[in-house]
Amino acid sequence: METLKILFWILLFIIVYTYLGYGMLLYGLVKLKRLFSKKVSVNVASNDLPEVTLMIPAYNESDYVHQKMENTMSLNYPKDKLKIVWVTDGSNDGTNIRLERYKDVQLFHQDERKGKINAMNRVMPYVKTPLVVFSDANTKLGQDSIMHIVNCFNDEKVGCVSGEKRIVNKCSDAAAGAGEGLYWKYESTLKKWDAELYSAVGAAGELFAIRTELYNEVEQDTILDDFIISLRVAQKGYIIQYNPEAYAIETASENVKEELKRKIRISAGGIQSVIRLRSLLNIFKYGMLSFQYISHRVLRWTLTPLCLLLLIPVSVVLASNEGFYSLGFYNVFFWLQITMYMAAFLGWTLENNATRIKVLFVPYYFFIMNLSVVLGFFRFMGNNQSVNWERAKRAA
Repeated sequence: METLKILFWILLFIIVYTYLGYGMLLYGLVKLKRLFSKKVSVNVASNDLPEVTLMIPAYNESDYVHQKMENTMSLNYPKDKLKIVWVTDGSNDGTNIRLERYKDVQLFHQDERKGKINAMNRVMPYVKTPLVVFSDANTKLGQDSIMHIVNCFNDEKVGCVSGEKRIVNKCSDAAAGAGEGLYWKYESTLKKWDAELYSAVGAAGELFAIRTELYNEVEQDTILDDFIISLRVAQKGYIIQYNPEAYAIETASENVKEELKRKIRISAGGIQSVIRLRSLLNIFKYGMLSFQYISHRVLRWTLTPLCLLLLIPVSVVLASNEGFYSLGFYNVFFWLQITMYMAAFLGWTLENNATRIKVLFVPYYFFIMNLSVVLGFFRFMGNNQSVNWERAKRAA
């Protein structure tokens, strides 16, 4: 029984550290750093602004072409210094035809579809600007986003800049929107602190930029291209800066089923990324970057969901030893677990019900997040995740 108690506390520590402890520790380290250093921001004069390529990989995005181009043309960056590139490999819904009417667009299209990263690999040799910004076709960028990104590159140590993903939930009471929006607010806070301490750990595919010279061709079966590209830049000794003033707006998933589909793919890609970036686990070589990477990413994609599963039978045994109707610690903890899983079940039951209790969507979304890791693991091990991704349906 003593061995089970030790196992219980190890499992609980890993879970709490992953989702709360790291954030608290990170905040403390950032506050400590602020005492000994001053943040200096330098803005580039408009006549010294570098040329930037905005690359928009797209597959069957004809419904978003006009919206995206309107948004792009309204960005606050000199028009003669912003090169707009669309890559539409495999699109057969007229996306490339709609783009042909825009004279300021450089369009790369081929009929064969091999996935987003293959399209990017194919086109990157044609990018001649010092900076390249990647953005999804179905997102709107903040008007000053490119300017904020460019200003971050004034620091020569910065090799990659990640913008902020903002979730606009038009169905504010929906489970997917409530959960996803809350999750991204927390994630954005962690990214901000990560970057302030040393470096952000990965970039958001909706909006991120790198120094063009740092791009290396990525494996053709890569699932999380944004994550791999940004972390490999960091492995070269550069930092990933995070700037929430540069943001991309996206609607929430249509429902939790669509969100689960999206997260399973991310989880499969996360496991693939941990394997491909295994050298980054060497804390003696990469120091602070390894610490942040393991704490913020690796644990979530590998060990922590397993700990949540194991904690259930361990708690049952310890609670039964105390007596299920006692007030012992392990018994109380067991019933708290039951309550949380019941709340998640109720959130699932009420997802599409007219009576919606938003507080239930938090444990429901947390459950979905960890379930997706387990399902993503089996999908990755079975080699069933195609690099050609059908995006999740978004709320109208």
